[in-house]
Amino acid sequence: MPTHVSDQLAVADDLLTLLGDSATEPRCDSQLEALTLAVAADLPVLLWGEPGIGKTAAIAQLATALDLPLTTVIASVHEPSDFAGLPVVGDDPAVQGVPMAPPDWAVRLVRAGRGLLFLDELSTAPPAVQAALLRLVLERRVGALRLPSGVRIVAAANPRSSAADGWELSPPLANRFVHLQWAHDHEVVVRGLGGTWPRATLPRLDPDRLPAAVDFARRAVCGLLATRPTLVHRLPSGETRRGGAWPSPRSWDMTLRLVAFAHAAGVSRDVLSLLVRGTVGDGPGLELLASVDRLELPDPETLLADPAAADLPERGDLRQAVLDGVVAAVRERPDRARWDAAWALLVRALDTGAPDLVVVPATTLASLRRDDWDVPEAVERLAGAVAVSRRADRAAARVAPRVTAR
Repeated sequence: MPTHVSDQLAVADDLLTLLGDSATEPRCDSQLEALTLAVAADLPVLLWGEPGIGKTAAIAQLATALDLPLTTVIASVHEPSDFAGLPVVGDDPAVQGVPMAPPDWAVRLVRAGRGLLFLDELSTAPPAVQAALLRLVLERRVGALRLPSGVRIVAAANPRSSAADGWELSPPLANRFVHLQWAHDHEVVVRGLGGTWPRATLPRLDPDRLPAAVDFARRAVCGLLATRPTLVHRLPSGETRRGGAWPSPRSWDMTLRLVAFAHAAGVSRDVLSLLVRGTVGDGPGLELLASVDRLELPDPETLLADPAAADLPERGDLRQAVLDGVVAAVRERPDRARWDAAWALLVRALDTGAPDLVVVPATTLASLRRDDWDVPEAVERLAGAVAVSRRADRAAARVAPRVTAR
């Protein structure tokens, strides 16, 4: 090869190196945070997304950020025996049996003791290969080997409509994963192509919150299933939905673990929503989120004890529930001090949120007044909000028939 050709290839390599250089930055990314939390919880994760969306790149960046050696296995190009193991006849099979020899990548993972196993193109793996993967994903066994606890499993798949010779995932395999829908973020792509990608970091678990996190997760999941027993196991009727997230005792156990990790890490509700809906499905997941919201509401007695320090929820529906709970607590055990404290809480709610949320609680609280209780000054501040809200309601009631008539 002429020297000048070698020189040009060397220059080309230098340019490729420069193009490959990139930095990372901390960035609020719910889907990336959900992925890292599920990996921390040692649950198999399956990323769903269209081709070219960046699933593989995200896994590679995750492995680098977590300092885990990455092992990629393209599921669709393997035979079932590559995961179940190949039989190896020993000197005396009648005495020693016939061991199942594992593939080389499994041996490397066992020797390393840690790593990130990436099962790519899962939706193009035929049913026989999917069946062989069941033991790997659930029991972490490959042939005669058991993968060490330091190995995490992440998979990626394309929807059947965009997968080459795609198959729907079998229900037993699908029910072993936390399903995350992977989508691109325009700003992330632009900054990434500019040389800066978001940084994946493991969630910071508060050691002091671990027992409370376990108790919280158990109360949330068990409380929901105790009142909604039909949610314990619900196999979807459609083939496509069976290949996604759906509720079963196994997936509820995974959900409980994720709720505990999320509570200990203090992640956002968006992240928790992605995880629970990706484990038991949208419907059951949303019901669980509502159950979690109720558990996180402050105790009315704590609020009545110190109204000035009350931390009321930002979300309107949760704030309304808290205020209704406070008024109910006063109704159950009425006295002058508690009645005054409830008015102070309503004033605080008026100062920090939508005025219409205090209308019903204020009206109910006023009806609890005893003859010997003086009207607190707070009532004057609330009276204006109540009057305005009622006038708005009456105006809306007058306008509604006209709109309907049109």
